[in-house]
Amino acid sequence: MSRRAWLLFAVVSLLWGIPYFLIKVAIVDLSPVLVVFARTAIAAVVLVPLAAVRGLLPTLRGRLRFVVALSLVHIVGPFLLITYGELYVTSSLAGLIIAVEPVVVGLMLARAEPFTRLRVVGLVLGFGGVAVLTGVELGGGGPAVIGAAMVLLATVGYAYATIMIQRHGSGIPPTALVAGSMLSSTVLLTPFAVFALPAQPVRGGSWAALAALGLFCTAIALIAFYALINDAGPNRAGLVTYVNPLVAVALGVALLNEPLRWSLPVGAVLILTGCWLSTRRPRPVRPAARPPQPVAAETA
Repeated sequence: MSRRAWLLFAVVSLLWGIPYFLIKVAIVDLSPVLVVFARTAIAAVVLVPLAAVRGLLPTLRGRLRFVVALSLVHIVGPFLLITYGELYVTSSLAGLIIAVEPVVVGLMLARAEPFTRLRVVGLVLGFGGVAVLTGVELGGGGPAVIGAAMVLLATVGYAYATIMIQRHGSGIPPTALVAGSMLSSTVLLTPFAVFALPAQPVRGGSWAALAALGLFCTAIALIAFYALINDAGPNRAGLVTYVNPLVAVALGVALLNEPLRWSLPVGAVLILTGCWLSTRRPRPVRPAARPPQPVAAETA
């Protein structure tokens, strides 16, 4: 990859690794509903004008139903589940559980893509990593189990949204689709956010975390991610999945004094290895070579 692509890769990995830390800071004073609303609203303020300047908003005409459905599955649902889940689990654990999303996608695409041995091993390792994390980190019970289940359910939303975009949103420019989704999510959350305004004074750190969550971790991160796709291709861009969970763990341990038990690195290795194996595509079978014709070399 080029230097610019490596820089974008580092930026996206960082910006998508720190939301769990920022959420943990913000929910000390603010309700999860208000946190999610502000996050989508800030992102919409940045992304909608950007899409308008590029002349991309007309591409959403006639696709309102799809955009609203995508907003519920990809933004509103997962954002709320993760934010509420972090009331009961550490940011480190939340970041690692979310990393299992590619495994969930692989499971959902079981009918369309055949189960190879590597995919089966990947699925087993991925969910085995989640089992290790939840079994050790949560101590076997309490509200933390519900919190972890909410974060895990968020990965189902992310995974299904990926399939929705592939099937129904391929003709929509990504910037327009994200801008529409953020605006739609903001509108959907507004009635609930009105009743979730803080009754007590809010610390400056919570407001700062909220602003950074919406501006940097949502709006700018999405812009950088699509730029990375243009520079390096979707497969290499998707490798951020293997880095941002490590950022989440590092920030949680270093800045929030979250415990670093053996289950975190072990669970991380199992989940990331599972993601890698479950998303590998089988190599195409080469046709039998004809004596007069040389066999073309495979490309990576």
